[in-house]
Amino acid sequence: MQLEIMPRKKRLSAGRVPLILFLCQMISALDVPLDSKLLEDLVQPPTITQQSPKDYIVDPRENIVIQCEAKGKPPPSFSWTRNGTHFDIDKDPLVTMKAGLGTLIINIMGEGKAETYEGVYQCTARNERGAAISNNIVVRPSRSPLWTKEKLEPITLRSGQSLILPCRPPVGLPPAIIFWMDNSFQRLPQSERVSQGLNGDLYFSNVLPEDSREDYICYARFNHTQTIQQKQPISLKVVLVDELNDTIAANLSDTEVYGAKSSRERPPTFLTPQGNASNKEELRGNVLSLECIAEGLPTPIIYWIKEDGTLPTNRTFYRNFQKTLQITQVSEADSGKYQCIAKNALGVIHHTISVTVKAAPYWIMAPQNLVLSPGEDGALVCRANGNPKPRISWLSNGVPIEIAPDDPSRKINGDTIIFSSVQERSSAVYQCNASNEYGYLLGNAFVNVLAEPPRILTSENTLYQVIANRPALLDCAFFGSPLPTIEWFKGTKGSALREDTYVLHENGTLEIPVAQKDSTGTYTCVARNKLGMAKNEVHLEIKDPTRIIKQPEYAVVQRGSTVSFECKVKHDHTLIPTVIWLKDNGELPSDGRFTVDKDQLVVADVSDSDGGTYTCVANTTLDDVSASAVLSVVDVPNPPFDLELTDQLDKSVQLSWTPGDDNNSPITKFIIEYEDAMHEAGLWHHQTEVPGTQTTAQLKLSPYVNYSFRVMAENSLGRSLPSEASEQYLTKAAEPDKNPMTVEGLGSEPDNLVITWQPLNGFESNGPGLQYKVSWRQKDGDDEWTSVVVANVSKYIVSGTPTFVPYLIKVQALNDVGFAPEPAVVMGHSGEDLPMVAPGNVHVTVVNSTLAEVHWDPVPLKSVRGHLQGYRIYYWTDQNSSKRNRRHIEKKILTFQGSKTHGMLPGLEPFSHYTLNVRVVNGKGEGPASPDRVFHTPEGVPSAPSSLKIVNPTLDSLTLEWDPPSHPNGILTEYTLKYQPINSTHELGPLVDLKIPANKTRWTLKNLNFSTRYKFYFYAQTSAGSGSQITEEAVTTVDEAMASRQVDIATQGWFIGLMCAVALLILILLIVCFIRRNKGGKYPVKEKEDAHPDPEIQPMKEDDGTFGEYSDAEDHKPLKKGSRTPSDRTVKKEDSDDSLVDYGEGVNGQFNEDGSFIGQYSGKKEKEPAEGNESSEAPSPVNAMNSFV
Repeated sequence: MQLEIMPRKKRLSAGRVPLILFLCQMISALDVPLDSKLLEDLVQPPTITQQSPKDYIVDPRENIVIQCEAKGKPPPSFSWTRNGTHFDIDKDPLVTMKAGLGTLIINIMGEGKAETYEGVYQCTARNERGAAISNNIVVRPSRSPLWTKEKLEPITLRSGQSLILPCRPPVGLPPAIIFWMDNSFQRLPQSERVSQGLNGDLYFSNVLPEDSREDYICYARFNHTQTIQQKQPISLKVVLVDELNDTIAANLSDTEVYGAKSSRERPPTFLTPQGNASNKEELRGNVLSLECIAEGLPTPIIYWIKEDGTLPTNRTFYRNFQKTLQITQVSEADSGKYQCIAKNALGVIHHTISVTVKAAPYWIMAPQNLVLSPGEDGALVCRANGNPKPRISWLSNGVPIEIAPDDPSRKINGDTIIFSSVQERSSAVYQCNASNEYGYLLGNAFVNVLAEPPRILTSENTLYQVIANRPALLDCAFFGSPLPTIEWFKGTKGSALREDTYVLHENGTLEIPVAQKDSTGTYTCVARNKLGMAKNEVHLEIKDPTRIIKQPEYAVVQRGSTVSFECKVKHDHTLIPTVIWLKDNGELPSDGRFTVDKDQLVVADVSDSDGGTYTCVANTTLDDVSASAVLSVVDVPNPPFDLELTDQLDKSVQLSWTPGDDNNSPITKFIIEYEDAMHEAGLWHHQTEVPGTQTTAQLKLSPYVNYSFRVMAENSLGRSLPSEASEQYLTKAAEPDKNPMTVEGLGSEPDNLVITWQPLNGFESNGPGLQYKVSWRQKDGDDEWTSVVVANVSKYIVSGTPTFVPYLIKVQALNDVGFAPEPAVVMGHSGEDLPMVAPGNVHVTVVNSTLAEVHWDPVPLKSVRGHLQGYRIYYWTDQNSSKRNRRHIEKKILTFQGSKTHGMLPGLEPFSHYTLNVRVVNGKGEGPASPDRVFHTPEGVPSAPSSLKIVNPTLDSLTLEWDPPSHPNGILTEYTLKYQPINSTHELGPLVDLKIPANKTRWTLKNLNFSTRYKFYFYAQTSAGSGSQITEEAVTTVDEAMASRQVDIATQGWFIGLMCAVALLILILLIVCFIRRNKGGKYPVKEKEDAHPDPEIQPMKEDDGTFGEYSDAEDHKPLKKGSRTPSDRTVKKEDSDDSLVDYGEGVNGQFNEDGSFIGQYSGKKEKEPAEGNESSEAPSPVNAMNSFV
């Protein structure tokens, strides 16, 4: 059993709290564990805890079980309706109800049929406090019908035609899963050409001869009944046109060849969906699946775009070879137009799918259980959204609230039921129904009116032990109605602990965020409500943390040596640590070579298997700490040796070597390097690599190189040192076998051509006397090649060329032996000159306040006189010039690449005057500017006000001062000020909206509440809209006048007289009591005290004359032994000075400065507490008694 408790809420004085603040205090109920003794006194309306799904599909071969379980006190009784009328289960021998539950079991395995019990069921759980109802449970048996018999004619097609093989599965419940297989139950291969559609049909964009087969079979799998149905096999024959001889072609009628599409290549057309556009509707939260399948030859490729936005990156998936677009968890934002594009070499087609996302009702705020004490106020809130907007209706105990018994404490306000001054008869279960055409939501929430004094569930004198500098969580599980307020005290004296140092959780737990040594001590938890008070003591001890002051260190050792790891631990002297060693997070090998001393681990005669991670773990009952180190036993290989050159040819040689020791790690490869002593002595270059199992290599050589070789071995740990160099080997000279790379022709001046190339290095020269033959001629002329031979350089300049003329260029290498192969011809251009013509017809279209579009006519290509790189727009605002008083206007530049004739200017300043011109750009620079064009940007929304200050706070007013926006972006029309109060729990009150003229920079708010914090939201407006807001908070001053009036009342004569009369009456009563006591008589309170000793009764304090509190023992049973006061019912003098009475108890509670009651209830659901008191982990919230399971 569990008690459900209402979250904590503040009780506010009537007439002072707006509805929105009141509703903000309703939070979900909590479940807390209770003992059996407590449960005997508490009642709770029913709550549905388990029910079958709304759409309940059952297996017709098994018994039907319709779940309905509920909790409540007393345990609820159950009843059912079927199709809206009472379902009398006693009259049906096949229907039984589980004992103590509402679950129905319909026995159809014997003689009944599932179809007989198809219908809409609803369960009602009822006890003396109300009735809860389940959803409407639609029970339907699953169906897996057979395919209808049909005769399928063989299909004959010409190669290249399109084809749709229909599946048309029988309608089952739930719908079947479709797939295509052959007679051997092998899935048919699918591709971009052949694929299955969402409707189950098999689509061929074009058929090929290999598609011919006689066993195209469509299967339907019904998972609920675990059955598979199959369609009759379809036979398909695909033939090539030239294979049909005249006789066969003459015998084939038009109907014997399936399909009408030509077998020739053709552009795409859509097989599904049909037409250019279609519509799709999907429900929020579902998977949106859009499909486009096209035919054509060659096979079309499918692409997807969203016309009015981008596809969501994390929720978009492509299926079925891009033919299906899926978007998971769709929402209203995914509505829009989606376009699929089918493309092949002969054409492109588009299809637009307009998607509309609707929504079944979903909760914004589901109604929550409400537990109140008599006379309190509360509210049930039911808010849901959907598309279309759902309709909200209320029921009370399963009956529409319009015809339910009237409750004077209840008032319905749309989606809210407001309760005022509730009584025990107000307890009931309310149902909120939110429905639209796509579904409904049904939420049960009870109102339970209880009156219980505080009780503390945490065991007395619990000892908590916590490591220093860690959080300490002290449990105070409590309950009561009204929900008690919780205070914590440390030691025997002092005030209540505050949240500036401690964290006071809603469940009563006291958290010390960083426990220190001085946190040690005894802590007292006090729970109060208007019906009483309870307290409990717990004890906290702070221990020093366990630390490893000397950690094991990484070690690399050779085989056969000894290694040690050190681990020194420091711990609290009251705790006993245990130190263990682990290897690779497991136990140490049971080997005598491993020795564990107090502070170290020693491993003798280290072997390869000893490598790994060694961890030292130090444990105490409160903490543990660990440190690790890695032991490496292996090493890099030794270098190879005995290098030998054999099979020496002009362009190859064989190198062999002997590997060095691999040092217990296999050699993975050998790296061979060479040195060219003739051209680059002392520099080693990479030649090749061979596997680690190979000890010879056939090396390719270049001409005219004096080679030396060396070898390095490599394993998983690294590379060895190089071997000794081999003997030298000089190859013969030869003509170059390659020409220079990166040949280019670019002019540096309008009348020259600069030919550049990347020269060959000495290794690539293949012989002495390296030179280059440079050749060129105009591309469009009939001139012969002009050639020149130059030395080993990288550039040649041709002078006297026309401006920007294309040239053909080639560069050939040669040496003393001969020429390299014929070089490739590249094209270059002589030098560029500045463009001659400015773009014409420049005009500007203003898009919005920050964006404009510029259009211009392109210049003739001949006038560019170079490579057209684009167009450059210069634009500037006159405001910048005037504001900064500069001689030169600050211009902004945007360049548009290529031959574009329009461009967008973003980031403009609203409400500004701009001037622009356009210039063409080539490699040399810019051409002349077009005539200036002037345009104006419209107004935009302003920036936030530059500052906002609150000055001159008074009792009921605040004055606001501000500076206008630094960027008004137009003419300010007005300011908008919104503000709302903030209470002590940071909850926001109603929002007040105020318009202020634009010429104001100061405003005073009057008639505010005193000593109240307000939050302000302030922004400016232009005709374009509202700008960014600035926020500020301020507090009105305390009502000192009221406090002074309360003090001055003690000096009034009538008040002094009244107090004297009261004192005289008390004196008379004391004399009478004294006389009666001397005569041996008993007065009623004494008789009650003798008959029912009450541990909570405390006598009058001697020092302040306060009377103790008397209460009936039956109304204030203590929770556990040990919570009583001393048997003589007296409070010792040294304790009374710090009595909890000083902090307020009983019905007095706590008050604001204006005398209003501020005891507020709140809470949240957490886990149940773990047993045992030794841990300082956070206990589960056993907050307050409100309702139970």
